[in-house]
Amino acid sequence: RLLFRQRVLPNFQQTSSNIKSFFSTMTDYPMILSERPAVCSLVPPGECQFTPTFQSVPLLDRIPCGTGGTSFILRFGLPDATKSMGLSTCACVLAKAELMDTNKGEVVDVIRPYTPISANNQVGCFDLLIKDYGENGFMSKYLCEDLAVGGTVDFKHIDFNVKIQAPFKHKKIGIIAGGTGITPMMQALHAILGEGSTSATTEVSFLYGSQRSDDILGGEMLDAWAKQHVGKFTHVDVLSNEPEDSEYSGERGFIDTAKIEKYLPKASDGDDVMIFVCGPPIMYKILCGPRDQKEITGVLGEMGYTPSQVFKF
Repeated sequence: RLLFRQRVLPNFQQTSSNIKSFFSTMTDYPMILSERPAVCSLVPPGECQFTPTFQSVPLLDRIPCGTGGTSFILRFGLPDATKSMGLSTCACVLAKAELMDTNKGEVVDVIRPYTPISANNQVGCFDLLIKDYGENGFMSKYLCEDLAVGGTVDFKHIDFNVKIQAPFKHKKIGIIAGGTGITPMMQALHAILGEGSTSATTEVSFLYGSQRSDDILGGEMLDAWAKQHVGKFTHVDVLSNEPEDSEYSGERGFIDTAKIEKYLPKASDGDDVMIFVCGPPIMYKILCGPRDQKEITGVLGEMGYTPSQVFKF
């Protein structure tokens, strides 16, 4: 079991400039997902405020996300509050916290990767969407439950954190995600759907797997974006454990061959096609093979998709 040791950034908010910056981050950029527009604001790799050395920034705010009560949007400050994060798309950062390992009887560094869901138009802060796994997720519990507003977390960004980069060259992109695997897909969708996008993508279809309707993250935002981009973006939820008597009328079961054939671009479209996959390890195993395995196996492999057509986040 891990317990937390909290740190608070010294003197944060004590200067007028910090106070002004703090309140502007609370009002200029909506935290609620349904209120967020798609924003294309791309920067090349190498410009992120976070470097390969960990830097401490404060938690500015935290709000619940979805109706399940286990996911939260966390807004953090930046080392330079006058600039945007400068993170390329798609890419993640590493978070570190000092937590007490009660089994070892000592404080240990716990490090986890997270993909920001905010775009580079957001100055002075960035947002993470995190699911709280309770006692089974030491870092997620700390960030979602134990960390107080004003407390700090260390972040860094390394070259390995840079994934496939926008603007994308593929005309048709299919997305398969589960749970908080939606976060890199939000980054990608900003780049594809945001005003001024230079991606070649003309069609993007998204299969999002969750257990129940109250586990869906960002559903209202994705539905709004789909209405704003009819003919270009489609979003389909797939629920594996939704009660039969619920009002949900969408796809049920698991993301499988039939659903991929129905909604995603076909492997036969060749170089025009890219499939993004992001989710829990079991999703990779079933659909495309482990993330560290270049070969495409599982359902997508059986359907004829090649390594050049599938990107594993």
